Amino acid sequence: MKTDWSCLSKRLARMKHAYRRSIHAAIAIACVFFGGAATAGDLCVLVPHFKDEYWLSVAYGIEARAKEKGLTVHFFEAGGYRALSHQVEQIAACEGLDARAILIGAVSSDDGTLLSAVSRAATHRPVIGLVNELHSDALMARVGVDWSQMGAVIGKHLARTFPAGMPPRHAVLLTGPGESGWTAPLEAGLRSGLEGSALSIDAVLSADTGNAEQLRILEKALAGGSTPDVIVGSAPAIEAAMALHARAGSGPLLIATYISHSVARGLVNGSVAAVPFDNPMLQGRWAVEAAVTAMGGVGRPEPIGPPIELVTKGISPSTLKMSPADYFPSLD
Repeated sequence: MKTDWSCLSKRLARMKHAYRRSIHAAIAIACVFFGGAATAGDLCVLVPHFKDEYWLSVAYGIEARAKEKGLTVHFFEAGGYRALSHQVEQIAACEGLDARAILIGAVSSDDGTLLSAVSRAATHRPVIGLVNELHSDALMARVGVDWSQMGAVIGKHLARTFPAGMPPRHAVLLTGPGESGWTAPLEAGLRSGLEGSALSIDAVLSADTGNAEQLRILEKALAGGSTPDVIVGSAPAIEAAMALHARAGSGPLLIATYISHSVARGLVNGSVAAVPFDNPMLQGRWAVEAAVTAMGGVGRPEPIGPPIELVTKGISPSTLKMSPADYFPSLD
C-alpha cells in the first residue's frame, strides 16, 4: 500500500525530541494503514457542538484533509450533549444527502436510539467514531485517544506537584455530562494518577461543555467559601476560571483536561498550569483517512489516536497546532 506522507505534520520539527519521535511513529503507522486513493464524494460530520473550541480544531483538520482528498464535507452540530434527538435526526439528514461516509462525535456513548440510528446508517455507508466513545459494533473505525490516559497524565503531573508527605491539598473536578462517554474514564484515570499523593478530589461537578453551563458549575464549586487548591476542568470551565483568576489577581492552580484556543492562551501567559494535548486537528485528519479507507471496504477494529503530551505553562504560541483563530465551519 502506498504511504501518503502528506499527512505528516510540519509541526513535528517544533516539538520536543522525544515527543517528535513518538508522534512520528504514530503518524507513520496511521499513514500506512490509511494510505489509499480517494474518489470524490461527500462526508457527513456530526459533532456535539462548536461552543467548545476543541471541536473547531477537529473540524479544521477534517476540512483541510477532505479538501486534499477531493471530498466535500457537510458539518452538523447537535447543539449540546443533551441534544440527543437532534443528533439522531442529523444522522437521518446525512442518509438523505447520500453521504459516502459519516463521521460522528457522539453525544451519548450508549443511548439505544442513537445506536439504532448508527446501525441503520451503517448498512449503506461506513460510519466512523470521532473523538467521543460510542459503543457500537456498526462502526468501521474509531479515531480518538483513550480518555483514561488523558486523566492519568494530569493525575501523575499533580502527584509530582503535590507528593505524599506534603500537607493535604484539595481539588475540584469540573467536567462534562456523564452520558458523553469520555467523562467517566477521564475521572478514573485522574484518580488513578493521584494515588499516593497529597492531593484529593473533594467534589466532581458536571454539565454540558458550553461556556455558560461550565461557568455555573464553577460558581457552584466556589460558593462554599473555601477555595480549592486546584481546579481541574474542561476547557470552557478553565476559561471561566481564568477570568475569575485575572480579576482576583491570584487563585487556585488551573489544570485543563483538554486543549482549546483559550486554554492555549492561558498556557502562554501562565494562568493555566498544564493540559494534556491530544492533537485534535490531527484526529480530524485521521478521521478523513479512516473514512476513505472504509469507503474502500477496509475497517479497523481498534481505535487510533495521537500520542498524548502534557503541555505546561510558559510555552511558545507556535508550539500547539490548532485551527486558525477566525475559523468556523459552514454548517448544514
